Amino acid sequence: MAIARFATFLLSLLSVFEYSASSEQFDVRQHLSTVSRYGAVKDVASHAFLRSNVPDGCSPIHLNLVARHGTRSPTKKRMRELDNLATHLESLLKDVKEQNLSSKKVPSWLWKWTSPWKGKQKGGELTEAGEDELYHLGIRIQERFPDLFNEEYHPDVFTIKATQVPRASASAVAFGIGLFSGRGRLGPGHQRAFAVISESRASDKLLRFFDCCKNYKDFRKSQEPAVDKLKEPIIDEITTALKERYTLNFTRQDTSSLWFLCKQEASLLDITDNACGLFSPTEVALLEWTDDLELFILKGYGKSLNFKMGVPLLKDVLDSMEQAIEAKEGNYAPGSYEKARLRFAHAETVVPFSCLLGLFLEESEFKQIQREEPLQYPPKSPQKRSFRGSMVAPFAGNNMLVLYSCHANSSSKYLVQVLHNERPIPVPGCGNSDMCPLEVFKERIVTPHMNHEYEDLCNVKTETVEQQASST
Repeated sequence: MAIARFATFLLSLLSVFEYSASSEQFDVRQHLSTVSRYGAVKDVASHAFLRSNVPDGCSPIHLNLVARHGTRSPTKKRMRELDNLATHLESLLKDVKEQNLSSKKVPSWLWKWTSPWKGKQKGGELTEAGEDELYHLGIRIQERFPDLFNEEYHPDVFTIKATQVPRASASAVAFGIGLFSGRGRLGPGHQRAFAVISESRASDKLLRFFDCCKNYKDFRKSQEPAVDKLKEPIIDEITTALKERYTLNFTRQDTSSLWFLCKQEASLLDITDNACGLFSPTEVALLEWTDDLELFILKGYGKSLNFKMGVPLLKDVLDSMEQAIEAKEGNYAPGSYEKARLRFAHAETVVPFSCLLGLFLEESEFKQIQREEPLQYPPKSPQKRSFRGSMVAPFAGNNMLVLYSCHANSSSKYLVQVLHNERPIPVPGCGNSDMCPLEVFKERIVTPHMNHEYEDLCNVKTETVEQQASST
């Protein structure tokens, strides 16, 4: 107990210091894990990495995109959580009045707060901000790779796929409107119609492989209580600090719900001084770490099954590259072959795909996952870590793999460049470069993952899966 009280005292002391020293420079919108808006984090990158220059004589011939949907409203379940929070806050404030407790420390906004989503019957849809994120992503990609998108539209040339979840398909539509802006005859914006293809949720092994994988769903369900246990000490410390700071008898659930409210307000409404204002920068960073820890364990590098089940998507990416090479070397007529394969899905798609590429790892860690050996959990704040949800899969987060064809006298005939959130990113399998020869990409990144079939990983007995895809 004495140790716990001392830890709480230190946390409170740090909080006081931060309010006076660093909160002005701290932008909470960059610390919301996977609830971060794309515009708040897409330009936050390591200044230590030097991007590769595309060699002279190399030009792009194909582009693969794997993108998350844009900013969305909270789901119905989470809206009910906020309604419950409002009810409990009302009870706490009533106690302050009835017991004549001091209300000087109670933030004024709490007295009149109601959930912005109160009374709303449905949730989870793409917001206007989410539409804007994907629309402008489409414009930027067209401007960045004009030679790839200079042909007349055909669904076999520019393939657009989305999951059956409305926010993903709506994101695909917003992206397509930006990508093909001015290319048609519809309306004053000269838009054009385009096709978005979706597979049934029950059988979508390319973009919703996590939904079709029984062993993964069993694993996740079994591990969620353990993950909650790992997060509890942080939540409890912060709960105690909030009680002392605001003289309100907050519970652990209150703290979790207030953190969720903070993320929704900051991301969807650009409100950072209500729920987010309750927490110090240190507390925000710790809460962000708990979210990232959960992401790592249940969706990322925490277990090889998390990303190995995404191999059908990786194979689809490689197949598209090989088809583009066949078209190039066969001198296929323009308009007769695919130039871009554009996919819109979820964090549960983007995170495993990033792991398959080995992103956000040191080279030694990359070798570990190739051998299916355990990785250490992301270090707790304030220690630096590469695996951050706000970087890996914010709203509209994306991976692009651009295939380049080079002159015959170049050292490599075909190169693959990896872009994450539109920025070149170091790839350990490519010698920590963002660009490497296609053969190296295949040998070091793709082939090591091809020793497990999806059906074997997902639909065999758990004991067999544990042997094939060892847990971390």
